[in-house]
Amino acid sequence: QVLLVESGGGLVQAGGSLRLGCTASATAFSTLSMSWFRRRPGEEREFVAGMSWSGQNILHADSLEGRLTITRDDAKNTAYLRMNSLKPDDTAIYYCAAAIRLEFGLNHSEIFDYWGQGTQVTVSS
Repeated sequence: QVLLVESGGGLVQAGGSLRLGCTASATAFSTLSMSWFRRRPGEEREFVAGMSWSGQNILHADSLEGRLTITRDDAKNTAYLRMNSLKPDDTAIYYCAAAIRLEFGLNHSEIFDYWGQGTQVTVSS
């Protein structure tokens, strides 16, 4: 069982940046593949970015147009999502998700075992 806790959400003006964090309780964080998903108001859940447990495979959603960077710090049991040039359309609840030693399918929410509670990101115009 893995507990995930997101952090770093909040209110930001359009054009600004945020770095979201996802800290896991796992004793072997390096074995976890980590992905980020979001749910915008009135929209279905969508994939944002993901990184395989090995770090070899990284996947980004086309909708963010290269405005993000996903990283991880195994020493801190934390994955990060840096988002730049934020737009009002980026307003959403952002969730991190984890799966053990997942190499492919980082954008498929149905195969992730663990989920955080989400953190609200609101981008004002």
